[in-house]
Amino acid sequence: MILAVLFANSEGNILVERFNGVPVEERLHWRTFLVKLGAENLKGVKNEELLVASHKSVYIVYTVLGGVSVYVVGKDEYDELALAEVIFVITSAVKDVCGKLPTERLFLDKYGRICLTLDEIIWQGYLENTDKDRIRRLVRLKPPTEF
Repeated sequence: MILAVLFANSEGNILVERFNGVPVEERLHWRTFLVKLGAENLKGVKNEELLVASHKSVYIVYTVLGGVSVYVVGKDEYDELALAEVIFVITSAVKDVCGKLPTERLFLDKYGRICLTLDEIIWQGYLENTDKDRIRRLVRLKPPTEF
């Protein structure tokens, strides 16, 4: 299961997070742990260069994508190799939505579309869609949300 997908800025502020099967009381621990992990290891890393870690019998794959950091946490069948595929699909989709590597500002400008895209890629903790054209079509078919 994919337990978490998080995007953070260079200061460690969470921009987007999706948790699946993680109790609310544990989410702060994961946010803090992932941001600290990124602060220690992502300096000087090239865009989309994957780093791998494990913590409490789960796997973490993370990278830098332009001005944001991306973290994917999984367990069981979502080991390092499976998470590498998941993060590749996510980063490709974000670059597609933004039109290029996102800065923090561009990421926040495209926040709604990125969230819709992320929801189409991962469904209830499992990788659902990997085809870029299908994801684009599904996001376009979503009706706008009214507040």
